[in-house]
Amino acid sequence: MKIGIIREGKVPPDFRVPLTPKQCKAILTLNPQVVIHVQRSNIRIFSDEKYSELGILLVDDLSDCDIIFGVKEVPIQELIPNKTYVFFSHTIKKQAHNQKLLRAILDKNIRLIDYEVIKDKYNKRLIGFGRYAGIVGCYNSFYTWGLKSSTYQLKPAHLCHDRKEVEEELKKVVLPTNFRVVLTGFGRVGNGAREIMSVLPIKEVSPEEYLSQNFEEPVFTHLDTEDYYAHKEGKEFTKNEFYSLPELYMSVFEKFAFQSDMYIPCHFWSSKSPLILPREVLVSPENRIKVVGDISCDVDGPIASTIRASSIGNAVYGYNPQSNLETDFMATDAIAVMAIDNLPCELPRDASEDFGNELIKYVIPRLLEDDPDRIIERATQTTSDGELMPDFKYLEDYANGMLVE
Repeated sequence: MKIGIIREGKVPPDFRVPLTPKQCKAILTLNPQVVIHVQRSNIRIFSDEKYSELGILLVDDLSDCDIIFGVKEVPIQELIPNKTYVFFSHTIKKQAHNQKLLRAILDKNIRLIDYEVIKDKYNKRLIGFGRYAGIVGCYNSFYTWGLKSSTYQLKPAHLCHDRKEVEEELKKVVLPTNFRVVLTGFGRVGNGAREIMSVLPIKEVSPEEYLSQNFEEPVFTHLDTEDYYAHKEGKEFTKNEFYSLPELYMSVFEKFAFQSDMYIPCHFWSSKSPLILPREVLVSPENRIKVVGDISCDVDGPIASTIRASSIGNAVYGYNPQSNLETDFMATDAIAVMAIDNLPCELPRDASEDFGNELIKYVIPRLLEDDPDRIIERATQTTSDGELMPDFKYLEDYANGMLVE
């Protein structure tokens, strides 16, 4: 099998790679029947020389490869017909900006395997950059607090060489004794955020303690769904019912908003679910939140202050709850919002290594050997015959240019 690694072509550029030079070498050592070709690039975080030093072949053309790995969407004009591609296509939710991409993939008889739907037999995602979204997003939240409070100054994450430097920077963090942070959501993102919390001078307390006790040190609490949603009729919270009938539930997050200086959303949110932090809570005189580090970044969604995504290099903007408009984040009546939607790109070296480890563990063996749980088949969105796989037939109207739900 000949594996190709593309030169990322999306604009703005993405410096990440699906496999690092050392990971490519490890695959070749363990699988002598495999050949890896890396398309030359002058932008990726690992230089061409790093690959060639380990004997990885550098090429300009990947036409000779059987399966081609990337990270982000491949530009339409760069797609090679009759190949198998593996990348994040961002089409499974009928994203309007990628409709033409899916159409081109079908027209070019490309078999697409989408990272986003690579799941185990229990329907749990196996691969993604969520962990580093949580790590970088949590760091950026405390970077933002330092700016807003004018108490310390951290180096922006994208200017740090790697995670080690990020953790060194966090030694500068000084927090008030009555400082409080609330996080929502677990999974890859939430657990990634917890990795940063663990190196900060802050103590974890339970949701009950957070609401009922006073502390003489900085504290945080990490909420699961039942902690900030409740049944409208006062019935017991049932997770399965909440996910299937979210309209029966309402947010009770305000009790945490009234006791928190910072909020870090790490949750998955469906448009059918109730809003978590609506504007009426933020305009309340009881609201205490001054910084929202919105890692989830659902624009115009559950967090009223997230009115747009921010960007690497310009990470923070202000939100005025009274006017519902953007403002200077340093204004006294403003909430400082960090809502970068491509957080792992700030630490491309570490994020790539973490991602490649998962690729080697969960995906490469299934491509080269047996796949008893049909992991690859169930993640295959299109066939080499220009058809949608059965599980993705719901995309037919979308692929044909009709954005119909």
